[in-house]
Amino acid sequence: MTYAVPSTVSRIPADRVPALLRAMPKAELHMHIEGSLEPELIFALAQRNGVQLPYADVQALRAAYAFTDLQSFLDIYYAGASVLLQEQDFYDMAMAYLQRAAADHVVRAEIFFDPQTHTERGVAMETVIHGLARACKDAQAQWGISAGLILSFLRHLSEEAAFDTLHAALPYREHFIGIGLDSSEVGNPPEKFARVFEQCKALGFHLVAHAGEEGPPAYVWSALNVLQVQRIDHGVQSEKDWDLMQRLADTRMPLTVCPLSNQKLCVFPDLRDHNLPRMLAAGLNVTVNSDDPAYFGGYVNENYLQVFAATGMGAEQAYQLARNSLEATFASPEQQAVWVQQLDACFDSMAA
Repeated sequence: MTYAVPSTVSRIPADRVPALLRAMPKAELHMHIEGSLEPELIFALAQRNGVQLPYADVQALRAAYAFTDLQSFLDIYYAGASVLLQEQDFYDMAMAYLQRAAADHVVRAEIFFDPQTHTERGVAMETVIHGLARACKDAQAQWGISAGLILSFLRHLSEEAAFDTLHAALPYREHFIGIGLDSSEVGNPPEKFARVFEQCKALGFHLVAHAGEEGPPAYVWSALNVLQVQRIDHGVQSEKDWDLMQRLADTRMPLTVCPLSNQKLCVFPDLRDHNLPRMLAAGLNVTVNSDDPAYFGGYVNENYLQVFAATGMGAEQAYQLARNSLEATFASPEQQAVWVQQLDACFDSMAA
């Protein structure tokens, strides 16, 4: 930790922590926009676009959200995305998420989108990006939430396909700020995408990658050393490698941890066993995020509330996690400083 926790934090009683978690300004840095598609919106878009779903109704679809691992989740995730066909669909999906995020006092959202999920179905790149970017602009005007888009490559596909995706997206590069890597982790190490990430870095994009969710610590090392990322998405398996933990702590490398996702996908079947408190205590720059909130049981505030209730963390950890999130954004240092002032004011009011 490179900052001092305000002295007022110690005066916040434990019974105020849930209200504090809800009210404090925070950033969300690990959220897949396609994973915010609630069953009700999936059915509404399916009806609008004439898409036939293999589920009778909203309840049947929600009942199918019983995942045993990452792949079983991805199978239904891609089925849900099949209803997204028009620019307005992407706009409506993003606006629904951003409205919820603003209500959770998210001041900054850096949102993953997976163009290959859509272009492989014949949806134009322009349709995807313009719909999402228009929502980000309108959400800023309506709710004051700042948002940026991160284009993510699907790692179960080839690096050649990633290059094709990058080249197709470059005409719209003013609408996205970074490049990510997601989908099936095991068997698809980061170094598979070394050349395309090298080109993305040369183009000036921010770089992040999923690593160490189900994959081994070696994948985190590769994301750091080969892809040269600025954030590690997930990273919870890093605890198995002490040298890696030291590297992450010494460099203040942000980890975008997703507690309810980890529970739902059986990485930590019981939240009481989640290593978030241990990593925070070890000096790692961890943050709390929702990953795919429509599928994993909660948006960002619900992730905070449930992991705090399960692990017994308190106001000091709440401050650390929120501040970590704000300072791990790709927003300007000046904007980050404004958000930190708002965070301090929130904690001061809770201690009064």
